[in-house]
Amino acid sequence: MKYWIGLGLGIVMSFQMSWAQKFGFVDADFVLKKLQSYEKAQANIQESAIRWQADIDKKFTTVENKRAEYLAEEVLLTEEMKLEKQAEIKKLSEEAREYQKKVFGYQGLFYTRQQELLKPAMEELYKAIEKVARKNKVQVILSNSGGLTILYTEQRHDYTEEVMKELGLLEEEKAPEANPNNKQPNNNVKTPENKRN
Repeated sequence: MKYWIGLGLGIVMSFQMSWAQKFGFVDADFVLKKLQSYEKAQANIQESAIRWQADIDKKFTTVENKRAEYLAEEVLLTEEMKLEKQAEIKKLSEEAREYQKKVFGYQGLFYTRQQELLKPAMEELYKAIEKVARKNKVQVILSNSGGLTILYTEQRHDYTEEVMKELGLLEEEKAPEANPNNKQPNNNVKTPENKRN
């Protein structure tokens, strides 16, 4: 009797294991640093950053020089000339800050340049990950570099739309009265699947 219970339990467990998803991980940072295209991109990014920082430093140096000139000759200037010089310094200072923000601020020139230069290396990495995942029949690959990040997943495991429906965030499109089973995809919601389109 124990034999049959053990055999039945073994069969059930083997079925459960075959239905389980396979997960894997990749140290994406380590792999990226080994790619030649990534090294070239990083060198170009660094050159751009140095060049932009030099331009910014030059602008702020001009502001400081103007301020020093103003302080040196302040006693000799009329009230009108003082206001004019102060306005000029203020304008140059604001221009320098705006340029700094334009370059290194949120989604500034540095950020867009970085994204543009790193894109080929990232695509090369993602293609390799996808190829390895398909070859090894892995459904999800995570990156263990700096926290867990999903690098690859099979679309059949994407439950974004179902969760959005559950939360009432997905607008249901009404099907025509003649065919109530006619479901059309909702392209108004940004899900991982239609973001790529």
